[in-house]
Amino acid sequence: MTSRLFHVAPGGRLTGRLHVPGDKSVSHRAIMFAALAEGTSRISGFLESADCLATLSAFEAMGVAHRIEDGARVIEGRGLHGLVAPDRALDLGNSGTSMRLLSGLMAGQAFDSTLTGDASLSRRPMQRVIDPLSRMGASIAAEEGGRAPLRISGGRRLSAIEYASPVASAQIKSCVLLAGLYAHGITRVHEPGISRDHTERMLRGFGVTVERQGPSVSVAGGQRLTASDVAVPADLSSAAFFLVGAAISPGSDLLLESVGINPTRRGVIDVLQAMGADLTLIDEREAAGEPVADIHVRGGALHGTHIDGDLVALAIDECPALFIAAACANGTTRVTGAEELRVKECDRLAVMAAGLKRLGVDCAETHDGIVIHGCGQRDDQRSAFTGGEIASHEDHRIAMAFAMAGLRAAEPIVIDDCDYVATSFPNFVELAGRAGLSIDVEEKSV
Repeated sequence: MTSRLFHVAPGGRLTGRLHVPGDKSVSHRAIMFAALAEGTSRISGFLESADCLATLSAFEAMGVAHRIEDGARVIEGRGLHGLVAPDRALDLGNSGTSMRLLSGLMAGQAFDSTLTGDASLSRRPMQRVIDPLSRMGASIAAEEGGRAPLRISGGRRLSAIEYASPVASAQIKSCVLLAGLYAHGITRVHEPGISRDHTERMLRGFGVTVERQGPSVSVAGGQRLTASDVAVPADLSSAAFFLVGAAISPGSDLLLESVGINPTRRGVIDVLQAMGADLTLIDEREAAGEPVADIHVRGGALHGTHIDGDLVALAIDECPALFIAAACANGTTRVTGAEELRVKECDRLAVMAAGLKRLGVDCAETHDGIVIHGCGQRDDQRSAFTGGEIASHEDHRIAMAFAMAGLRAAEPIVIDDCDYVATSFPNFVELAGRAGLSIDVEEKSV
């Protein structure tokens, strides 16, 4: 058995034009909704990552036929009630999105199902979706603490509910809305803040009426999905590593093409611009219901800022990369209202704080965030980091964030357990090297 390590040499800059892979959130939903639709859907730009392929495999196990034509995924939909009982547990690997959204869909099926995943996914909290689904009439058994595997009983009659989510979470909201398609009545979800709206946008694209009133979103049960073609934009969460890398490294000049800039998740752009980054959106347009733009970013001086809970919600997956930017900024960056980062693939607040300290950054973890004192307080403006070995804790975003730190490091950085980068960005090393990051991969026996 082997494990992948990233070896990043210090210095460099990012230049040229890049097209990062398709959006993971959109790819997951495109497969799900195409499978539940009536007719044939074509998905171009689909992210061929481990997470998204786990979603595709789950639907294949439930009788959904698919093929590849001219680089696009073609899905033969079976309709809302056309899935068949799988002959095995649905293994969702490391994908929390797959498990939480599928739990809502599977609660409305006529057959029993089991959702499982790898060791990392089995540690992540699922009670947050079990609770509302149980209120709708679903029967879900889980391990202690509401952990996977989830054993979902079929043939249950679901009833619509009004659910006040304790956190702004696209996964919780989407889970409840998708179960609502199988429920009698109108299911409504209230959120305390803004969360990603990919589910609402794409459901409308598949012919489903979705209503929004302020912080509340509702869907009526029994609606049919009609096949639709989906063009998946480039993933802003993947682009974020390159946006940060270019922004922190003098001499960088990078253009990222056709990136999704959905207003419910463009926090990384807003934060970088608030920090003074030389970042411009070019040719803003729409593709398959999603706003898209080319993003031009050049290296320059950044300054510290306050990233509050509202901004965290708009940049929840990009926070590790933004912490790297904060370490390179002049002054102090304070992050608050970020408790949700503790229940991702790892406790990202604790792991990022430990890694930054390992690289010589003055920072302090708080109960709901982190305080980072940037390199403006140092004499050497080029080097924001020392070097050393970083524990990624099998978290793909931690690994890629610290890889970009190499651009401002004084010594090499080695990052362990990078296998999971393939869950969201399988060609990260190739693109990073092409842009100018000096990164190599070591296969280490374990």
